[in-house]
Amino acid sequence: MTGWLVVVDLQRVFGDPESPWAAPRFDEVRPRVRRLADAFGDRVVFTRFVAPAEPVGAWHGYYRQFPFALQPPDAPLYELVDDPGAHPVVSATTFGKWGAELASVVDDGPLTVTGVATDCCVISTVLAAADAGRTVRVVIDACAGSSDDDHDRAVRVMSLYAPLVELTTTAEVLAGP
Repeated sequence: MTGWLVVVDLQRVFGDPESPWAAPRFDEVRPRVRRLADAFGDRVVFTRFVAPAEPVGAWHGYYRQFPFALQPPDAPLYELVDDPGAHPVVSATTFGKWGAELASVVDDGPLTVTGVATDCCVISTVLAAADAGRTVRVVIDACAGSSDDDHDRAVRVMSLYAPLVELTTTAEVLAGP
C-alpha cells in the first residue's frame, strides 16, 4: 500500500449505541478498518476527538448542547475501541483532524481515510487535507455516518472534490492500484 491510512475517531463515544453521538453502522465498518490497517502495516495513524479543557468561541454553544462530552481526554468515552499498538495517535479538540500534528506523521504521501462520522469528523478531515494539497481517497464502506442519509450526503459532497478526493471501497483498496 502506498501512503498512509488515517483512521478517524474509532472511539467508544461513537460506537456505544447509548451515546448521543453513536454512529449506527460503527460495528459494521470496524472489520473493514482492521483489514485495511493490516494491509497498511506501519503506515497507519489513528485520530481521536477530545473535548477542550475550556471551550472557546462557538464551541461554548456546542458543549451547552452536549454537556456530557466535557470530559478530560483520558475519559473512557474518548478511548479508541481498538488498541492502536505502536501506531501514532493524534488527538484534537476539533472535528477536522488535519493540521500540523497529523501532517508531520503522514509525510507527503497520499492519504486513505476511514472512520466516523462520515458527515462530521471524516469530511472535515478530508476536505482540509485536500485543501492542503494532499491526494485523499475515502473508503466509503469503511466509514459510518450519524445516519445512513447523513453518510450518503457527506459522500455526495466529497465526490464534488474530485480529483482531489477519490471515493473507493475496501475491496478496491485491498486489490491494489
